[in-house]
Amino acid sequence: MKTPNQEIIELNMDRIEELLQRAEAALNEEDYKTVKAVFESYAYLTELVEDKGTTIARLRKLLFGSRTEKTRDVIQDGGNDETASSASDQDDDATPSTNDKEERAGPRPGHGRHGADDYEGAERIPVPHGSLQSGDVCPDCKRGKVYEMSPPGVLVRITGQAPVQAKVYELQKLRCNLCGKVFTAEPPEGVGSQKYDATAASMIALLKYGSGVPFNRLQGLQESLGIPLPASTQWDVVHPAAKQIVPAYHELIRQAAQGEVLHNDDTTIKILELMGKRAEQHPPAEDLPGRSGMFTSGIVSTNEGRRIALFFSGRQHAGENLADVLAQRAADLGPPIQMCDALSRNLPAEFKTLLANCLAHGRRQFVEVVERFPEECRHVLEVLKEVYKNDAMARERNLSPEARLQFHQAESGPIMEKLQAWCNRQFEDRLVEPNSALGEAMSYMLDHWEKLTLFLREPGAPLDNNICEQILKRAILHRKNALFYKTLNGAHVGDMFMSLIHTCRLNDVDPFDYLTELQRHAEDLAAQPENWMPWNYRETLGRGSTAPGAPS
Repeated sequence: MKTPNQEIIELNMDRIEELLQRAEAALNEEDYKTVKAVFESYAYLTELVEDKGTTIARLRKLLFGSRTEKTRDVIQDGGNDETASSASDQDDDATPSTNDKEERAGPRPGHGRHGADDYEGAERIPVPHGSLQSGDVCPDCKRGKVYEMSPPGVLVRITGQAPVQAKVYELQKLRCNLCGKVFTAEPPEGVGSQKYDATAASMIALLKYGSGVPFNRLQGLQESLGIPLPASTQWDVVHPAAKQIVPAYHELIRQAAQGEVLHNDDTTIKILELMGKRAEQHPPAEDLPGRSGMFTSGIVSTNEGRRIALFFSGRQHAGENLADVLAQRAADLGPPIQMCDALSRNLPAEFKTLLANCLAHGRRQFVEVVERFPEECRHVLEVLKEVYKNDAMARERNLSPEARLQFHQAESGPIMEKLQAWCNRQFEDRLVEPNSALGEAMSYMLDHWEKLTLFLREPGAPLDNNICEQILKRAILHRKNALFYKTLNGAHVGDMFMSLIHTCRLNDVDPFDYLTELQRHAEDLAAQPENWMPWNYRETLGRGSTAPGAPS
């Protein structure tokens, strides 16, 4: 709150830059980073406040965190408790009685504990019985014979270690006391000629681009554990590895172009090479005149049950990056289904797609105004909840795209028709002001109705773009921790690693093992990249493709 003695100071970006330059000269590195982060946050909030499309609800979410958008939580705040409770009951199974809880053996589902089988990457150590073998006489009854049971008993023991480990081989040296010649022991077999193994590059890349751990943070951790790994060295390790995985990245793009459904969306990013005075050396391309924004586009392609995640960072929007991907689409394939929000910049101008808009975006319009219009928003949210419940049921039944379409047409079609009629009636009967927040939410739904309901007309059309927003959160995590890329080349390296890592995660493949094998078989990868995708590289290895010096 402003007191009478306080003066309001107007700050623009030029003045902020001047202050930061003086602060950099006067403060130590840590204090400067803190001051810079404060100014950047101020500038971002200023942009949001000046944007007429930014609501108080959005600012509250930005400052205090976003609450869940589940129907049962959203509508609890408004209306009577009975209605809210009823909605909650539809989302969850009935709460078991006290007697049921007492009768149920073992921990409840979702307790967070993991059994031994969940530790797929753990080392398995057989432990034989100390005094008995299969076929021995039972030491208790003295008459029967013991036999081996399956599965064995298990103990799980978890130990900690440095993310990147080191081994120092002390090679014995012998010197002749007469001629002075020195004889040094040969390194053990399998040590290799490189200081940094392929596994080191995989781990650094996985931490940086898969988990958002900046190079300098990993440097501090490694130093505290007695295994130094400078930030500059980490880049020197992952950059050559990135060159080796380029064929796999290009093959992912080619196969993604053949997908049945493609999701795309954008998030912002900072690339220092394209900012300030550095941008003069890297002006926008001729087809992007005057564009200063920078974006990371996320594209998720689904085909035959496989999902491919792609990332592209630079000045291009999601639609332009999608157009570059679709340029590799086979000519005999029909137009794919494209799922995105309603922004025009998400559309690939040169290519025809069956456009679907995100129903979750339309739903979110009502979530944001539920406190002001509880009854109307509750009605819309409960209707859409039934549609999502039908979609979940179709997944549980593992329905084919055609069967899913028929199911939605029978179960969700009438629900959506009633919702459309209800929204139109609100305007016709003058129950809602068109310029109000609720009116704008309804107008958004009605204006994009055909694209929001493509799932009722096209087999395989998704309801929302959530899967793309989820992978973009990985890019946002990297942005929040590392803040920026220094160069376009660095951004491209990040795009490649994130594409491969998150494609592995979408297909339940170990990304660490995958990246390691790509490096160990770089020549084979360059010759036949289609055999080194996350879903078939293990089969390729099983056919006998083994890199020299690598364990088979």
